[in-house]
Amino acid sequence: MASITHRVAVTQLFGFAQRLTIWKNAAVSTRHPTKSLSSSSSSPGSASWLDRYFHISERGSTISREVRGGIVTFFSMSYILVLNPAILSKASPPGTEAQLAAGTAFVAAIMTILMGVVANYPMALAAGLGINAMVAYTLVGTQGMTYADAMGLIVIEGVIILVLVLTGFREAVFKAVPDQLKTAISVGIGLFIALIGLVDAKMVRRGGTPLELGLGGSLQGWPVIVFLFGLFLTVVLHVRKVRGAILIGIASATVLAIVIDAFVHLGPFNDDPKNGPLNLTGWSLSEPRLSGFPVDLPSLSTLGHFSLLGSIHKVGIVSVILLVFSLLLADFFDTMGTMVAIGAEGDLLDEHGNPPRTREILVVDSLAAIAGGVGGVSSNTSYVESAAGVGEGARTGLASVVTGCMFALSMFFAPLVKMVPYEAATPALVVVGFLMMMQVTDIDWKSPEIALPAFLTIIMMPFSYSITNGIGAGFVSYLIVEVAQGRARRIHPLMWAACAMFVIYFTLAPIKAILGVS
Repeated sequence: MASITHRVAVTQLFGFAQRLTIWKNAAVSTRHPTKSLSSSSSSPGSASWLDRYFHISERGSTISREVRGGIVTFFSMSYILVLNPAILSKASPPGTEAQLAAGTAFVAAIMTILMGVVANYPMALAAGLGINAMVAYTLVGTQGMTYADAMGLIVIEGVIILVLVLTGFREAVFKAVPDQLKTAISVGIGLFIALIGLVDAKMVRRGGTPLELGLGGSLQGWPVIVFLFGLFLTVVLHVRKVRGAILIGIASATVLAIVIDAFVHLGPFNDDPKNGPLNLTGWSLSEPRLSGFPVDLPSLSTLGHFSLLGSIHKVGIVSVILLVFSLLLADFFDTMGTMVAIGAEGDLLDEHGNPPRTREILVVDSLAAIAGGVGGVSSNTSYVESAAGVGEGARTGLASVVTGCMFALSMFFAPLVKMVPYEAATPALVVVGFLMMMQVTDIDWKSPEIALPAFLTIIMMPFSYSITNGIGAGFVSYLIVEVAQGRARRIHPLMWAACAMFVIYFTLAPIKAILGVS
């Protein structure tokens, strides 16, 4: 993935079927003490159609928890409504920021609602960070392609992914991954999402070392106080088992930020002299104040702004194949890690670490890639920030429907959404990262043959700022260890295929140089 400061993830993987029911009951009674298990098994006649359709009681949840979780997920990932237009505007026609924002919200709303209704899974989708940077800085910036050509590549990649899902290949690859390696993916995503929260809030940043505490090794500025307030408030509420802890934390931190900014106009964060005066203690992402009228009519002029085959005429078929492969591999494995992490946090995985309705989840995710290209807002993908909503109690697709509706409303209330700075939203990511990290005990650390690949999977996600890199490191190292121990026959053929793809992915630059492709 490109070095854009986002991406994310979460965890909680449970072992075998014999223990799954016991653990799930324990988790329900611990997290939601006021809800007895008997209430989740109400008769079909007494359950509402909403409950029956989404299996809310069956999964140990309630409608209020689903609504609350959906709202938390939206605010945890609402930054994309500001960041995606900011990135894509560098490659799109001038003056299209508002249209890109509306298109981003529209496609995210449609695909997230579809995820809820079709797959019944508490996972939201939106334009993927990293892929949109590739569009802005690589495809359009250096490959000579137009913006419409780049969106055409996104559509092609999405169609290929969809074919791989419908033929069963993508799901088969996922199921070929050893269970403990899936656990490592979840743990790694937990560390990654926590690091993202700390970096976005400027609690850690680049300095004399690759990363350092605050500014010059010290915490400075009002925004840091807002982050710490939101973090510790959420922690205290979570420990005291207060329902809505994460949502209360985000809302309270936002109110505090608004109050502070009303008295001390800090301005936006800026660490680049080319963009104006330096402001190293300003607000990140957006300032917590209302700019203009809170309601605005959206423009969806980005829809249909793509050229399916224009890229071939610009850079040639070989370049197009390599570029599509890069996009495809990131989408192919990122979603796998995300859906496992979210399912683990919600106790939704089976004894082999597979979420329910895996095929439907992957189909919707593949359609989202196509929809992002057709909508002119870059490939849409599953967001690990959804784990924040699951941590708040979401267990079904109803939460996704709520998140999708929030995205739809944001098309009209964009000024209000922009009032939430990173410092108010990112404490949720740190808390969720902790929850995901708890699954690390499910890995057999006394067995080097699984512990070493698991370790590389876990550390490479935060250290390289990429879920895909972490999964690739784990897959390749697992294969090497197994072969070294004379157990090559135990490796699933699809794992060999996946490792081969990752080797190509990791060496794509020299391959391009050998082929003479720019």
